[in-house]
Amino acid sequence: MAGVLAELAGLEDARARAVNERHGDDHGVNLTKLRALAKRLKTQQDLACRLWETDDSAARLLAVLICRPKAFGRDELDAMLRSARTPKVQDWLVAYVVKKSPHAEDLRTSWFADPDPVVASAGWALTTERVAKEPAGLDLAGLLDIVEARMKDAPDRLQWAMNHCLAQIGIEHTEYRERAIDIGERLRVLEDYPTPPGCTSPFAPVWITEMVRRRQPRARMTGRG
Repeated sequence: MAGVLAELAGLEDARARAVNERHGDDHGVNLTKLRALAKRLKTQQDLACRLWETDDSAARLLAVLICRPKAFGRDELDAMLRSARTPKVQDWLVAYVVKKSPHAEDLRTSWFADPDPVVASAGWALTTERVAKEPAGLDLAGLLDIVEARMKDAPDRLQWAMNHCLAQIGIEHTEYRERAIDIGERLRVLEDYPTPPGCTSPFAPVWITEMVRRRQPRARMTGRG
């Protein structure tokens, strides 16, 4: 493992660290280079566990990429999320490990109403995944009720996760689209979020409208008579 940690240290870049720290992260490794290292190492569960135990963010990101998601127990994943510390590690853990775990649904329902807003945001992220891919059994109207009542004053990471769920409901479910857009327009959450050119605003009404537009089949070109 010492060789891997040394290689990670060699990937440290001051400019990358400055950018990452603005987003609440505490590592300076270029993520493209980190992914290349993970691809070379391939899956190594034991190494992944040892890397996670270092409590170093770059090492934990690498651990997430080379682990076997189904090898972790439910309580292990819960403890890992609660100790993750930084946004990127939290996001990658949920996206690349928890979502692929047989414990995903159990953790989703457990985390959803957790008093820790970071843990709750993970529950909302898993719920958003179900909204898009497996909505059967979800109370979509009830989710919109919660968003309408709580999103405006929610802590940043939880607010972001709730907003994503709001947008996903509007994008995926025609019968709730008008209400989702209306909630977004009234709450104005992330309306002024700085959005780079070419990217879609996270402001739910704009996000929903743009994604629905992209999914519409293009009108056929008609020849001249």
